[in-house]
Amino acid sequence: MTAATISAPKVAGTDLAEVHLSWRARRRQTRELQLRDQTSARLAELDHIGCLLNEAADLVRLGWLQDSWFAYRDDTGCVRPVNAYNVKEMKGRPVVGACLVGAVIQAGGGLPQVRSQVVQRALDVTWHTLWNTSPDLVRSTPAPEIRTHHVQDLTRWNDHRGRTAGEAEDLLRRSATAARSEAQMRLRAVNDEALASR
Repeated sequence: MTAATISAPKVAGTDLAEVHLSWRARRRQTRELQLRDQTSARLAELDHIGCLLNEAADLVRLGWLQDSWFAYRDDTGCVRPVNAYNVKEMKGRPVVGACLVGAVIQAGGGLPQVRSQVVQRALDVTWHTLWNTSPDLVRSTPAPEIRTHHVQDLTRWNDHRGRTAGEAEDLLRRSATAARSEAQMRLRAVNDEALASR
């Protein structure tokens, strides 16, 4: 028994060997593809930041702290606060509470991920949400010293006397919404640009 092969009719312009783009067209196409890749990566990052901030808000709802970074349950069942002096004690133990900044760090993967891009950007979005800054500023990446000041601002805000867990959770939820809104704005801008170039 033999197998028959059926081939589709040739259509002009569909054979890769037939397509000859000028160097300008290839260059433009390469730029467009790079822009799409960058936009897709940024949209994915903003969505990830939104999820991370909602996880941080959930952690704050379960156990919000002031004047400490995290809290863990020790072998005797006691809840122990953690700060810079005893952070090593909580290694390998589940976190049962956190301050605003600590919750973002924990949601981003814990202390080993504190310098990761997604955690740093999540803290940026939270700071910008707190101070109601321009959306254009959210798109920029601040210098390390500025980021340090922003984290200190968030810490002071969290530790302010009279602050409540509900306020901290609300700030994180609003920040998650801001990240997703930024993603939608960027997507609309890309779509509008694509439509305009047609």
